[in-house]
Amino acid sequence: MSDDQQPIANRFEELGLSDSTLAVIRKVGFDTPSPIQAAFIPVAISGKDCIGQAKTGTGKTAAFVLPIVERLDYSDRTTQILVLTPTRELSQQVADETVRLAGHRSVSIVCCVGGRPLKAQISQLQKGCQFVIGTPGRIIDLMNRGCLNLSKLRIAVLDEADRMLDIGFRPDIERILKKCPNERQTLLLSATLPPPVERLARKYMIDPERIDMSTDTVSNSSIDQYYIAVDPDRKFQVLVRLLLQERPKQAIVFTRTRRGAEDVYRRFAGRLPHTAFIHGDLQQSARDRLMKEFRQGTLRLLIATDIMGRGIDVSGISHIINYDIPQDCDDYVHRIGRTGRLSSVDCQGSAFTFVSGDEGHLLTNIEKRVNQVIEPYSVLGVEAYRSRPKPVHVDEIPVMKFTSEPNSDDDDFWSVA
Repeated sequence: MSDDQQPIANRFEELGLSDSTLAVIRKVGFDTPSPIQAAFIPVAISGKDCIGQAKTGTGKTAAFVLPIVERLDYSDRTTQILVLTPTRELSQQVADETVRLAGHRSVSIVCCVGGRPLKAQISQLQKGCQFVIGTPGRIIDLMNRGCLNLSKLRIAVLDEADRMLDIGFRPDIERILKKCPNERQTLLLSATLPPPVERLARKYMIDPERIDMSTDTVSNSSIDQYYIAVDPDRKFQVLVRLLLQERPKQAIVFTRTRRGAEDVYRRFAGRLPHTAFIHGDLQQSARDRLMKEFRQGTLRLLIATDIMGRGIDVSGISHIINYDIPQDCDDYVHRIGRTGRLSSVDCQGSAFTFVSGDEGHLLTNIEKRVNQVIEPYSVLGVEAYRSRPKPVHVDEIPVMKFTSEPNSDDDDFWSVA
């Protein structure tokens, strides 16, 4: 937070929200605003351009959705709000959060992303839609078809701006913003503000107020972080023993590649139920189904690529396992931010990173990024690291099972059959 900003409030009633919105907040169970919400909401409600920087898992979505539901003209069916996100899943999450926080106020929303029927999205836009959420590629497509008119837009939001630029969306974002009215309000939210994001903000925002809640330590204090030194050929056996030792309520295992995610999943086949894999090559309908099951808790273990690394708010995740250490430090920050979420019961999570002999420099870079030493962790019952690796056969992996039903309060559900 900049020096000239006022001390942040600790009650939603102090943020300038209407009685209707405060009633919804109480109904959905929000207690006190997170720091980014307390600092960002009053600025956004005022109509001023605003940049919000905060760590993953700190409530950035509600920080911009609440001002939007306050400022929306519910009697006007033209497109007033546009939110750009880097992934289809995050677009749907924003849509769901908007419906939830709008409460009894009826808001017309269309989620414009690839992998879903284009005709249905066009039909919704033609009927009149106040709130458009989507990925830049699909938004450009709809604009080119003449189906999306942004001439009456009041608010543009760039959510997870750093990730959008990381994956090459800058040209599309610029094309979209150039079609928006100059007098619009622009809100930008990001976990990091690298130079490309700063340049984008200078070019398309008017005297924005910058709210920095990232703090010097990037990692979340509610996450216990460890590394495990492991030979590449022993990773899977170490993963199995780690799951048995830690007994996570719900976990994501991150791999570097799509093939890697499928390989890990196949090795679990027949040995552990309630397990799935997710990556960008899956059809959108399958990704939507898996995300629904994961949020509901019927999926306990998800093998994923970095498609799950950003902006996915699932409160029940207790463990993150970096099966492949990320090459980029920011990817590490976003991956581990999937656990220790604000809405989880105990708000404490654990993150484990597998590190092979030639990857020590990557661990060092991560430690510099999160400004802390990551402690080693020992997995019992397996030799994780040795000088002369030998192949591990699938038959050596124990069969595991859940001893409790999904969503059960019993956390003792990992056992060897």
